[in-house]
Amino acid sequence: MATLKVTQIKSKVSEKQNQRDTLRSLGLKRIGDSVEREDTEQNRGYVRAVAHLVKVEEID
Repeated sequence: MATLKVTQIKSKVSEKQNQRDTLRSLGLKRIGDSVEREDTEQNRGYVRAVAHLVKVEEID
């Protein structure tokens, strides 16, 4: 199964609470943090909700 590498590139300070919670659910705490998550529908939904705050790369 493919893996997604998600990196936070923008601050969450001025964002809505649900977007802050989504970043926390992904495991991102600060700008520059990266996590690797499985490529599932749930994780794709998380990334879609905060797409303007993160950079996503697919890892095979």
